[in-house]
Amino acid sequence: MGLNSVNFLFFVILAVLVHYMLPLRLRWGWLLIVSYAYYWANAGWALVFILSTTLTTWAAALLMERETDNSANAAGSGEMAGASGHAAGPGGGAVATRHAAGPGGGAGASRHAAASPLGRRTILILTLLLNFGTLAVLKYTNFAINNLNALPGVHLPEFKWILPFGISFYTFQSMGYLLDVYWKRQEAERNLLKFALFVAFFPQIMQGPIGRYGRLAPQFFKERRFSSQNLERGAQLILWGLFKKMVLADNAAFYVRAIFDHPEQYPGLSIPAILAYSIHLYGDFSGGIDIISGVAVLFGIQLDANFRQPYFATSLTDFWHRWHITLGAWMKDYVFYPLSLSGWMGKFGKWCRKQFGRKNGRTVPIAFANIIVFLIVGIWHGAAWQYIAYGLYNGVIIGISGILAPQFRAWKERLGIVDKSAGWHVFCVLRTFLIVNVSWFFDRAMSLKMAFVMMKNAVTHFTPGQLLSITVGMDGSLFGSRAALGVLAAGCLVLFVVSFMKERGVDVARAVMERPFAARIALYAVMIVALPAFGQPPLAEGGFIYAQF
Repeated sequence: MGLNSVNFLFFVILAVLVHYMLPLRLRWGWLLIVSYAYYWANAGWALVFILSTTLTTWAAALLMERETDNSANAAGSGEMAGASGHAAGPGGGAVATRHAAGPGGGAGASRHAAASPLGRRTILILTLLLNFGTLAVLKYTNFAINNLNALPGVHLPEFKWILPFGISFYTFQSMGYLLDVYWKRQEAERNLLKFALFVAFFPQIMQGPIGRYGRLAPQFFKERRFSSQNLERGAQLILWGLFKKMVLADNAAFYVRAIFDHPEQYPGLSIPAILAYSIHLYGDFSGGIDIISGVAVLFGIQLDANFRQPYFATSLTDFWHRWHITLGAWMKDYVFYPLSLSGWMGKFGKWCRKQFGRKNGRTVPIAFANIIVFLIVGIWHGAAWQYIAYGLYNGVIIGISGILAPQFRAWKERLGIVDKSAGWHVFCVLRTFLIVNVSWFFDRAMSLKMAFVMMKNAVTHFTPGQLLSITVGMDGSLFGSRAALGVLAAGCLVLFVVSFMKERGVDVARAVMERPFAARIALYAVMIVALPAFGQPPLAEGGFIYAQF
């Protein structure tokens, strides 16, 4: 039941109608029912995996909170015992020393306080290992086996596992909640069914965004009344997402598949291929997020933003602040900061300051942490060496950019470059677009070797006329190739204008909603007619890219 399928449309309409017919107190329960129904329809018995994550995370959070309560109670008892001993003793100083180090109540409190963090940490580590371990085994076992089989005399069989629907997204979302409870940023949810809705909320289960419990869960349980503005805003997002997916992504996909799957047949099309993939990936992923966000708005729920005009970024760091924003925020909060503030990283920082001086001693550990973070991002993207290269490519560039930032500023001063000038801004946008597109070779090529072959072809071969020999459309016609290129060009122009307006601070959705009713209806009608006229049917591409994560 893909996000751009007719079945999904009818499913959403039914879910929304029943939702607003029910009493307010029952609506979150209905969302839980339809979320599990949606998951079952897409994944069947793989439902057991999301149930396992839900149950183990919910129980672990409660156990950790109980450990915290026990620690607080024990500490309180110790203070009372110490105060009593202080009153009865012959000398304040002697009793105070006995309270701190001796075998009385104060020492007991110290033992309890020391045991509790250990217990909480054990619960955390075991739950993280269980859930991330499940993800790792299902997603990366065959990758490990294939690499072992490359060794002489090793012939291990592969496992025929199917990756459960949405496992990467609900695992990251659940483990983020668990870490928040561990760090006492979030109280543990005592109602299992309410926590289950947070994990399985059906619009976002396929491809995110990765939500935070403190921002998302309260919206499920507050009184959400029907709003015509939410209805229109949700419909806007869904139509815009379908435009990105059907008109841009699915038309570009024909060229992407033809060239990347057969690079030896089209050696002169590496540049058009990577540009087509930029359109395909962005239209597919951000279009899916728009559909998801629109469906959530129909229920009165606001999901976190996941894209913000990423191709207008002026640096690779800026790009990752705009692309898959919730994954970047998750990595920052749950990997980068804990890693940067860890004891061993502190020791590494001291060593760097001794070896490289005070300034570089601060930037080198940050660069190293960034490389580790993006290595994890690469591994998350897929079980293949090109994805590891993809992560390292991003991490190394961002890390080196941080180390060389003072030199870059000095060079700009010598050259008289003004950061706020329009020319420099355009140069930075184009430079970043080029850097990002190079990374897409790792993301889409059939192998790491083929990624480098296509990069080489991008420099040594360029015959764009071969594009017209690629068949396009369900009927595989050559005639459709020129039409598809025209549709892509017009669609990219529309996307650029809308994105440029947003970049300049224009709230395009609000601007449309402030137009007269007849004008809005006409615009929506044109979009509804244009989707099947210029887009590709849902089966043409076979779903969304990130649905496989």
